[in-house]
Amino acid sequence: MERRNCLAINTKMSQYIDIQTLVHAPLAQAWDALTNPESVRQWNHASDDWHCPKASNDLREGGQFSYTMAAKDGSFSFDLEGSFTLVEAPHTLHYQLADGRKVEVSLLETAEGVLVSQRFEPEMENPEEIQRMGWQAILDNYGRFATR
Repeated sequence: MERRNCLAINTKMSQYIDIQTLVHAPLAQAWDALTNPESVRQWNHASDDWHCPKASNDLREGGQFSYTMAAKDGSFSFDLEGSFTLVEAPHTLHYQLADGRKVEVSLLETAEGVLVSQRFEPEMENPEEIQRMGWQAILDNYGRFATR
């Protein structure tokens, strides 16, 4: 199995990519689904042939996280790692990936449900649209899981 760690490589661009999903659940349930490592294992994959066999985090500012994303056939895996830079439960979660890119997540209660917005700095290895589609697929998986 090929395995890769997300190492500290400065590949960030200055622009952000913004994505959103709507969660039809109470705010506390949406936050827990987003931050509980056992929950993250259930939704943190972009397609059905991938999964997240390991997830851990220390949910506090300065705390570290590590999520293993792997092809179910065992052909490839990588660790998405970083540290939390802002944790304001249950509304805001910011983190920095090991390669220096920043990610911001906000949860906003609306009449329709909890609007979850995610903003991330793209990497330079893959086209922006591919990154948007992959991150959106993961966020949509999260939204379906959190609504349960």
